[in-house]
Amino acid sequence: MVKFEGFDFIDGGVCAAEGFTAAGVIAGIKAGNTTKRDLAMIYCAERCKTAALYTTNKVKGAPIIVTKKHLEDGYAQAVIVNSGNANTCNDNGIEIAEEMCELTAQALDIDSNDVVVGSTGVIGQKLNIKPIKMVIPTLAKSLSPKKSSEACEAIMTTDTRKKEIAVEFEIEGRKCHVGGISKGSGMIHPNMATMLAFITTDVAINGTLLEKALRKVNSVTYNMVSVDGDTSTNDTLVLMSSGLAKNPEIVCEDKNYELFENALYAVMMNLARETARDGEGATKLIECIVNGAPDENSAKIVAKSVIGSSLVKAALFAADANWGRILCAIGYAQADFDINKVSVELASAKGKLTVCTNGAGISFSEESAKEILSEDEIKILIDIHSGEGKAIAWGCDLTFEYVKINAEYRT
Repeated sequence: MVKFEGFDFIDGGVCAAEGFTAAGVIAGIKAGNTTKRDLAMIYCAERCKTAALYTTNKVKGAPIIVTKKHLEDGYAQAVIVNSGNANTCNDNGIEIAEEMCELTAQALDIDSNDVVVGSTGVIGQKLNIKPIKMVIPTLAKSLSPKKSSEACEAIMTTDTRKKEIAVEFEIEGRKCHVGGISKGSGMIHPNMATMLAFITTDVAINGTLLEKALRKVNSVTYNMVSVDGDTSTNDTLVLMSSGLAKNPEIVCEDKNYELFENALYAVMMNLARETARDGEGATKLIECIVNGAPDENSAKIVAKSVIGSSLVKAALFAADANWGRILCAIGYAQADFDINKVSVELASAKGKLTVCTNGAGISFSEESAKEILSEDEIKILIDIHSGEGKAIAWGCDLTFEYVKINAEYRT
């Protein structure tokens, strides 16, 4: 976990913010699997100002279509989300997604238009509403501020670890919180979010600024992650604000807005980073840090080009300092700079090693490189030497296990 001065990392996840409860249950959505939670609910005692971002894939899951409609007024009060089935490319998908919202609303005694719905899992298989219908009343009754982890487990598919985090900080003497849960392990190459992520806060903030903060922070966190180059059909990122911290409402981009934005970054960056670490079959987290680019956008393009390269990912799996693959990925990045000025370093807890300067290789110890690259967190440090632009992207190595997981995904 990367910590930030001024923010205390606390337990509670999506329930850390005032007013929020959550739970997860076993509904048996995935045929033959009755041992894993697969249906989650998040609820707030107040209607929340809510912002959301979605996949840019032309194929969009039915839950996205329904959620977009429900959030037209900028408010929500509950989330219902299942794993095991994406409810995508089905002729009755919207009907099922709407029914999930209606069942949730009935159980919570709220308006169905105030329910956000999400699904993740296999694409193109019809989602059976019966098991969901049977357990939603129980799920609603089990809501608790101590069950963020249950909800987090219930949204996992091929994930091997839960991704939940929360921070506490102060705005003008009032204790405030931002917390969240997310899932994502494969089919990760977002141009908005990563599979499913639900962030909550009790900060009182104007709805327009809530969405602005979400878009800005997303652009440097979730949007900078790539596991396998595939953008999911169901990517959904939701941010809900209860306002129950009772801080003076943030209505302009002042120091309080900046503080909130930084808190949101602390949460989303760590969740995004953990998504890369938990890439399907991954053994190593790769962090690519680019400095000296002509501008920030160029730096982002270069960083994502490198962490998205299958050849770079495979080399790092083998702890092979094949810097030529890194330079190749830098070279085909769609940005304008002089490749002959570029330098590359490889780093980990075992040290740092320069492998390329002025666009050309230099002598280095292969033994030292192997030792550095054998760690489970690797940094690729790139300097373009052409400006002040900088960016960070996160990815993982490409392993035999990735192929195995995805070859057997439906079975």
